[in-house]
Amino acid sequence: MRMLIEETLAAGFLDEAAPTPDSIGLAAMDDGAALRLGDQWLVVTTDSHVIHPIFFPGGDIGRLAIAGTVNDLAVMGATRPLALTSAIIVEEGFRQSDLARLQASMRETCREAGVTIVTGDTKVMGRGEIDGIVINTTGLGLTDAVVPDAGLEPGDRLLVTGSIGDHGIALMAERHELDFEGELASDVAPINGLLAAALAAANGAVTAMKDPTRGGLASALHEMAEKSGVGITVHEPAIPVRPTVRSAAEMLGLDPLHIANEGKAVLGVKRERAEEALAAMREHPLGREAAIVGECVDENPGRVVLDTGLGRRLVSEPEGEPLPRIC
Repeated sequence: MRMLIEETLAAGFLDEAAPTPDSIGLAAMDDGAALRLGDQWLVVTTDSHVIHPIFFPGGDIGRLAIAGTVNDLAVMGATRPLALTSAIIVEEGFRQSDLARLQASMRETCREAGVTIVTGDTKVMGRGEIDGIVINTTGLGLTDAVVPDAGLEPGDRLLVTGSIGDHGIALMAERHELDFEGELASDVAPINGLLAAALAAANGAVTAMKDPTRGGLASALHEMAEKSGVGITVHEPAIPVRPTVRSAAEMLGLDPLHIANEGKAVLGVKRERAEEALAAMREHPLGREAAIVGECVDENPGRVVLDTGLGRRLVSEPEGEPLPRIC
């Protein structure tokens, strides 16, 4: 996906959007762009959502659209979203009752995140021209300091805000009518409040953040390591994975590190403040399973090494999406 964007979709725009002291643009390939406004930064992000099915355990496409955009703002430091836009394309024949249900879900998720939709657009396409509904959301937020995904330094500790793989496994089980023991539910949620608590506790010591959505934790760590020019060592026993998710992934031949999340973030924090950030997250309802899972090192820049407790191996980056239309 990154190659497709860099070589085709962003071609001709990257040079024009190179980072400057007053802007972080498309060339940074971060979760959004940032423009300096006086002594603050305006962060802008946009995302389109084509998930299938549109209703799933723990959420729906409406909740996903709001939370995903709020989270993209938050991982760049903009935990105070100003406003959202919403563009909705629906298929002819889409049930109005389902549309009302999605609108209520979006409204409730906005309430959780402390933001609202201020403008939007609606289009209808013919039956069979799209599959149900597509939602695009754009978000605006302010921050005193931008947190990039490329700021890791050797010695930084790596934290995750909770258990991984919940969203992808829940969606796969629902889509394919798989019956696993134990409850499976997506983790989709706005985590701007959780990240605000971590940033306040770390007091300027958070060096990088990213949400491990498509491609999971492995993809996020690879991107952060490559951009930052550091190596990453991850300790497998420290990574929080729910037993049901782990069992389901093993049965399906999937690696939990490659499975999408929609309510989690990865943080790089300076070693001396990592425990404070961790404690602050664990006090938040969405961060009770937060954990320190690894550290940044000088060796093997751009690579991610998994320490299993019995040995070490390189973590591969997903070459394809194990489950399409995940977000």
